[in-house]
Amino acid sequence: MIERRKTRQVAAGSVPIGGGAPIAVQSMLNKPAHDIEGNVEQAKTLEKAGCEIIRLSVPDKEAVKTLYAVKQSVSVPVVADIHFDYRLALESVAAGADKIRINPGNIGSDENVAAVARECKTRGIPIRIGVNSGSVEKHILKKHGGPTPEALVESALYHVSLLEKCDFYDIVLSMKSSDVVSTVRAYELASERCGYPLHIGVTEAGTERTGIIKSSAALGALLLEGIGDTIRISLTADPVNEVAAGIALLKSLGLRKQGVNIISCPTCGRTKIDLIKLANEIENRLSNLDKNISVAVMGCVVNGPGEASHADIGIAGGDGCAVIFKGGKVLKKVSEDNIIEELMAEIEKL
Repeated sequence: MIERRKTRQVAAGSVPIGGGAPIAVQSMLNKPAHDIEGNVEQAKTLEKAGCEIIRLSVPDKEAVKTLYAVKQSVSVPVVADIHFDYRLALESVAAGADKIRINPGNIGSDENVAAVARECKTRGIPIRIGVNSGSVEKHILKKHGGPTPEALVESALYHVSLLEKCDFYDIVLSMKSSDVVSTVRAYELASERCGYPLHIGVTEAGTERTGIIKSSAALGALLLEGIGDTIRISLTADPVNEVAAGIALLKSLGLRKQGVNIISCPTCGRTKIDLIKLANEIENRLSNLDKNISVAVMGCVVNGPGEASHADIGIAGGDGCAVIFKGGKVLKKVSEDNIIEELMAEIEKL
């Protein structure tokens, strides 16, 4: 069992972050900031897919209207992503944002930082300090010779100090790099040096294929160390795919129990059934099932029931047929045409 690092707890709307709370899956809307209808529909889709925190860009005053509309349309917390103009943070708070993401160093004077901190404190809204390899201050880059893990953490803790001077402590930190090793080390260092909750992720991770690989490598390593309170798997893809990947990652590490865990073999020369197609169809059918069960999809009866005996239920393919097994014991033999329906019927009984 993974032992989570102890962090301070804050709350974004109804979602607790840190302090042992369940790790929340986050994503970000990618529709044009002024497209109210498009952002609302995407937010609803993300919520339905299981996204627990939704972030959106607020680049100007007009985009605050989008934030307000999104906030009214979903029940999950909404985060306003702010850069440069502290007044947009204040207006986003007034529009109902549950959390503000800023880089305190780029919103102007200490008075501007204090104004945002004061308003967020009054309304009980946390602030996420978001640092990445492209936002580190020049003097810190020079000191460390580039955007090293040490540079990312020094920048983040400097921004923390700006908020702490304002007596503000409901802070979440992120220090993202596009490099897997640098990302892991930065969060390890931050976890050693402060007790604030951490939002973990790899920035600019890439397309769906490469992005999931990079993110799983970095986030998996951190989560196994007990580091991370919210996660985002950033992809150059539909954000719904980010949510699916994030949930799957947490489930694979035993950090989330809700939903079905699919176990399937990679197939071999003994396979006489279209297992790849079958596994994908079963996964799709079970994607929204709220049962904490393991379902095995195995290629043959030689090893299937035995290898997957720990599954709650499963199928093992034959020649144009399959067997359904439970607890390693065969329940029945079914034809290839009826495999999925027969399996679903047995799952309903569980």
